[in-house]
Amino acid sequence: MKLLIFISSLFLSVTCFAQYEFEHTKDVQCTNIKNQSRTGTCWSFATSSFIESELMRMGKGNHDLSEMYVVRNIYKDKAQNYMLRQGKANFSQGSLSHDLIRMIASKGVVPESIYSGLAEGDTAHNHSEMEAVLKGMMDAVLKSKKPSQKWKSAFDAVLDTYMGPCPESFEYNGKMTSPKELASDLGLDSKEYVSLTSFSHHPYYEKFILEIPDNYSNGYFYNIPLEELMTIMDQAVDQGYTVAWDGDVSEKGFSAREGIAVLPMDEKREDLFKQPGDEIEANASVRQAQFENYTTTDDHLMHLVGKAKDQNGTPYYIIKNSWGEISPYKGYMYMSETYAKMKTVAIMVHKDVLTQKVKDLVAEDD
Repeated sequence: MKLLIFISSLFLSVTCFAQYEFEHTKDVQCTNIKNQSRTGTCWSFATSSFIESELMRMGKGNHDLSEMYVVRNIYKDKAQNYMLRQGKANFSQGSLSHDLIRMIASKGVVPESIYSGLAEGDTAHNHSEMEAVLKGMMDAVLKSKKPSQKWKSAFDAVLDTYMGPCPESFEYNGKMTSPKELASDLGLDSKEYVSLTSFSHHPYYEKFILEIPDNYSNGYFYNIPLEELMTIMDQAVDQGYTVAWDGDVSEKGFSAREGIAVLPMDEKREDLFKQPGDEIEANASVRQAQFENYTTTDDHLMHLVGKAKDQNGTPYYIIKNSWGEISPYKGYMYMSETYAKMKTVAIMVHKDVLTQKVKDLVAEDD
């Protein structure tokens, strides 16, 4: 509760100095802002933060989970996929929320205090060189035409060098445990979380493999109408849950440094990030067209932790980013409802916040 009060007071204090004036209508507890630094691992930071809020909601306390423990295991999973597909697959730093949930079920969780993913002497994450080394090694092995199994040990050795070895057991809160035991003790159940999207090139109320590059694991998303997607986002926050958000941040109206994400009618207006203005009309047909012509792309994952409105009554979502404490809001952002309607690629939520129709759809697969 002290954390929630601190965040609320922080936002109230900074709005006094901005021309945007925000009133919070709902805040949900979340952990502190982190920094993914020079890595493409926003998916792990956003979804780890989502899980940390889930643990708070479930009365499990405040936990700082290691993003890089999951990242390291995903690198290995991606490598296996890349090799089996003979190099005709995506191997990069990006992934999606369902990959973290899937890896928790498979490998468990580790506290940040036990595994930071930083090699000795490093103070910030930077995976550029490591990614190049890993991919270069695999491509070289593929050229041999008949790869042995030795590349797996070499791959692990590279990860050890850049990220440090993963712990098999550790002491946490006065108890010896393991990653899988800790996940079980915390009550984390992968079946409780559902991925949703809204695009018309597939039928609504069916699931499909979302065609974005970072969906290397061919994860399924339930496809629902846009208004229902927005309803579920609102229901989640109103009921004290949060949302793992995946979307496009390449628009001129998105500025992490200013802490604002809007879709203005006039992108060139000089006061774009100084005060509210008219936004474009958001609808499913334009949204679909922008997805198909790559105007909307899968750029970034963040954590949706609340709702607000500006001085004109325009609704916004409060977004926790993972680029450090930048912006007047110390790393948080305000995303307009219009921006969310147009630029949300997918979300992950707890299944309890779904509409009844989607609950019934998910139940059929359980």
